[in-house]
Amino acid sequence: MADTRQIRSRKGPVTYLLRTFVIAYLAVLVVWPLYEVTARTFAPLERGAASGIGPFLERLQDPSVTYAFGLTATCAFWAVVINTVFGVGISLLLVRYQFPGRRILSVLVDLPMSVSPVVVGLALVLAYSSGKGWFGGALEAAGVFIIGSTPGMIMATAFVSLPLVIREVVPVLEEIGTDAELAASSLGADGWQIFRRITLPSIKWAVVYGVVLSLARSLGEFGAVKIVSPGAAFRGETATLLIQNRYSNYEEPTAYAAAFVLVLASVLALVVVSLIRKEDRS
Repeated sequence: MADTRQIRSRKGPVTYLLRTFVIAYLAVLVVWPLYEVTARTFAPLERGAASGIGPFLERLQDPSVTYAFGLTATCAFWAVVINTVFGVGISLLLVRYQFPGRRILSVLVDLPMSVSPVVVGLALVLAYSSGKGWFGGALEAAGVFIIGSTPGMIMATAFVSLPLVIREVVPVLEEIGTDAELAASSLGADGWQIFRRITLPSIKWAVVYGVVLSLARSLGEFGAVKIVSPGAAFRGETATLLIQNRYSNYEEPTAYAAAFVLVLASVLALVVVSLIRKEDRS
């Protein structure tokens, strides 16, 4: 142990070189772009006008911006709810039960992390479009429209963020084992009582951690939503689509303001995750 500490405390040229390389890499890839977005967010609307928080708030008061963030919050909320419920259920299924196709299910859970979101959106269009989709015609006859509406955007967002809750809960379930659950069952507790009083308290921080990550991922989703959404102002335009549309139309100040809000949301998510880790360790 002492030798390990001595090795870690040594600072040679290689150590300083690696530190310099890592700091420079992060500065070029992360810090400098975010600084540019932040600086331009609080820049004046016109040359000679005032800068600061005033212009930033003025850009966010645009009705189309308010609509975009409201729609983003709606999609993210329902996606997180869906992923939390099904994520915990799938995690219990993968860890607590043995059944044919278990490994295939585990692979399918990770599929959204390896497939491009654009492909996800295209697959949803092929399955649920009213014209050529497998289920679109039947759903349209029942008055339910998926593609080009909020339900389709929620499905796309939920799909791309599905693994985040599952991959946080599964390791915790494997670690805690089944001894406490078996003991409760032998004492007469039913399945719901075991889950509510034993399993859920044991995995609560993993669930919260997964929820925060899923929320951050859902707020920033672009590719899948772009395919299934009309993407027009007041008609399926989320915050990420708003940023692209405004930037493409040379309305850069509004795009910078919306981007800064999403960056701020991501930073807050990282802060919450750090606090959760600290609480979990204590």
